[in-house]
Amino acid sequence: MRQANYYSLLTTYASVACFSYLAPLNCSTRMLHIAELKAFLNTPRKIFITTHSKPDGDALGSSLAMFHYLLKKGHEPTVVSPSDYGLYLHWMPGSESVLCLPESKDKVAKLLDETELIFCLDFNNYQRTEHLADALRNAKAPKVMIDHHLNPEEFEDYKLWNPDACATAELIYEFMYEMGDIHLLDSKISTCIYTGLVTDSGSFRYPNVTANVHRIVAALMDAGLEHTHVHTRIFDTFTEKRLRFFGLCIKDKLVILPDYRAAYISVTKEEIKEYDIKTGDTEGLVNFPLMISDVVFAALIIDREHIIKLSLRSKGDFPANEFGAKYFEGGGHLNAAGGSYKGTLDDAVVNFIKGLEEYKPLLLSM
Repeated sequence: MRQANYYSLLTTYASVACFSYLAPLNCSTRMLHIAELKAFLNTPRKIFITTHSKPDGDALGSSLAMFHYLLKKGHEPTVVSPSDYGLYLHWMPGSESVLCLPESKDKVAKLLDETELIFCLDFNNYQRTEHLADALRNAKAPKVMIDHHLNPEEFEDYKLWNPDACATAELIYEFMYEMGDIHLLDSKISTCIYTGLVTDSGSFRYPNVTANVHRIVAALMDAGLEHTHVHTRIFDTFTEKRLRFFGLCIKDKLVILPDYRAAYISVTKEEIKEYDIKTGDTEGLVNFPLMISDVVFAALIIDREHIIKLSLRSKGDFPANEFGAKYFEGGGHLNAAGGSYKGTLDDAVVNFIKGLEEYKPLLLSM
């Protein structure tokens, strides 16, 4: 099932914390390994699971898969989201138990103070947790980071990190494998892992979807996954207003830039309000411009009132993450990235086109 040397089970020096049973050891001069983590989790623990702000299918799917897995191991896990998340994910098993900031601020603070272990899933930089960042940074419990994004901040005591993985959910499966617990897979865990895989892989069409990913899906199906049900709940639950909003964006807001083989959709805060667009309702919209054969790079640029948010998608080897980091203080993956802009929507568009001019030779060579 597992490819040799496919995953880097990397660890960092435990200079800020160590597990309680390692207390007699000099933690500043040794590293924490998977066997030690496994031994630590042989005893029931209070465990804090969190992910990045505005969690998507991979972030929440990974978190809830870990939640159900740890429950089966006899632990007391709690999933905390730094913000609300899209209605298209509220059906997921365990969603009703998720605590969201800022509403649950006091309860979350108490949990962080009492927790014995913190799982940081689908992020590797405190900044991505927004409302939770300071509290998480100051938390005393050891941190386990499981992630597939580039340039980790390296705040963790143990990490399972592979930037070539198609989703963090893929690494949750690998974590269970490394812990010797694949036999604990059930329909709930499989549903959550599959949600992460199908959403972060573009329904399994991105280049980082390997044969191993499909083997994992087969194992999830053997464990009770009903993939058609998951797909329907994620992709076929539009409200009328959301569908009409997509129609507006494709018909009237889509701008094609043939000189750059690029396109963008810009959305005003008034349009967001008119169509009652909630968290998660723009999911997938940025992919539509890439359906045009001559477009290799696309952006969705949205005025969120306090900040301009961007979603970036590309084909082939065009580095959406590099573009996002350079022009919009963002980043992500080669073909799927994001960023933000402090200014007006019009200025953000100007800045986007400025970036296209610099990358024009590469865009035209694709």
